[in-house]
Amino acid sequence: MTAQLFTGASVFDGTRMLPGPLRVEDGTVTGPGPGAAVRLDGGFLAPGFLDLQVNGAGGRMLDGSCTADWLAGMCDIHAGLGATGILPTLITDTPEATARVLAAGAEAARRGVPGFLGLHLEGPHLDPRRKGAHDPALIRPMTEADLLALLEARARLPSLMVTLAPASATAGQIARLAGAGVIVSLGHSDCSHAEAEVAIAAGASCATHLFNAMSQLGNREPGLVGAALTSPIHAGLIADGIHVAAPAIRIAMAASNRLFLVSDAMAPAGSDITEFTLNGRRILRRDGRLTLEDGTLAGADLTLPQAVGMMLRLGTPPEVALAMASSRPAACLGRSDRLGHLLPGRAADMVHLGPDGSLRGVWRGGERLR
Repeated sequence: MTAQLFTGASVFDGTRMLPGPLRVEDGTVTGPGPGAAVRLDGGFLAPGFLDLQVNGAGGRMLDGSCTADWLAGMCDIHAGLGATGILPTLITDTPEATARVLAAGAEAARRGVPGFLGLHLEGPHLDPRRKGAHDPALIRPMTEADLLALLEARARLPSLMVTLAPASATAGQIARLAGAGVIVSLGHSDCSHAEAEVAIAAGASCATHLFNAMSQLGNREPGLVGAALTSPIHAGLIADGIHVAAPAIRIAMAASNRLFLVSDAMAPAGSDITEFTLNGRRILRRDGRLTLEDGTLAGADLTLPQAVGMMLRLGTPPEVALAMASSRPAACLGRSDRLGHLLPGRAADMVHLGPDGSLRGVWRGGERLR
C-alpha cells in the first residue's frame, strides 16, 4: 500500500499538538518519509476515540441475546461515530443474561473483532438508593459465584470493567478483582467518602459517570464525588450539557486531570429511533435526552465528538479535550502502550475533527470508514 501523508490539520499524537504531516503506511503510523498527500481541511487529526461506556447501537441495546457477530456490528456503528475502540456495556441484568454477554465477548475477543476492547458490566452489584435507570429488582450483592465468573471472564477478555457500589461488594472482593486485572469502577452508590476511600485502597481505580447516580460533594460529607476528585483514580464524564452542568464540569476539571469522556450511548446511537425498551421499560428519545417515562435520565443521546465539542465550548484546550477521548481512556484501561496515541508503530486509528469538534472523517487501521 502506498504511504500516505495526512496534511492540513493539526496532529494530536495523544500527548501534544503537532503541525503535521502524519505519515501512514500499511495501516500503521510511521516516521517521516515520502507518501501521497491526503489533504485535510483544517481542524484536528487525533487518535481514534475510545468509549468505555457504550450500551447499545443501531436501535438495539446490549443484552443477553447478543452474539459475537452483533458485538462486531456494534463496534462498526460506533467506529462510524468516531469511537474506533469501545467497551460494550451491559446494564444491570440477570445472571443468565450476564453469562451470555460474557461468552459473546470472549468469542469476539477470540476472533479479534476490530474495535472490540472488552466489556463493561455496569451492575448488577450496585446500590438501590442510587439506581438511576437500572431495574432495582435485578440489583443484588456480589456472591462468590459472581466473583469467580468475573475472574474467569477477565482471563478471556482484553479488558473487563465492572461498575459496582461498596454497598454490594466487599473490599476483599474488590481486591481480588483488581488483583486479576479487572478495572473496578465505583458508581451507582450512595457511599460515604470514607467508604469510597476503603474501596479505592482495595483497588478500585475509576468512577462511573461522575456526579450522576452517586453521593454528592458536601461541605462535611464529600461523598463519592469528593473521593473521585481527590483520589488518584480515573473518572468518566458525560459531557452533553444535560447530565452535568457546565460549572460542575469546570470545577471537576480544575480538581482532576484524570477525567475522560464517555458517551453512555444507548440503542438510538447510529439510528433514528425515537423510543426503545430497557428491562421491559419504555425509554423515550426527546430533544437530545433519553428518559424513562417518569423523566429519569436513561443513558445519553451523545457521541464522543459531540462531547469533545462541548468541552471545547467550555474553553478546554484542544489537546486536553482530545486526550479525554483518546489517551486518557487508554490510560484508564492500562493500555497506553497500544491505544490512544498516534506514534510510529501504532495502528492508524484516527479521527478528523473540525475546530468545533464536528466529525469530518474516521480511519481504522488506515482505512477510511467515513
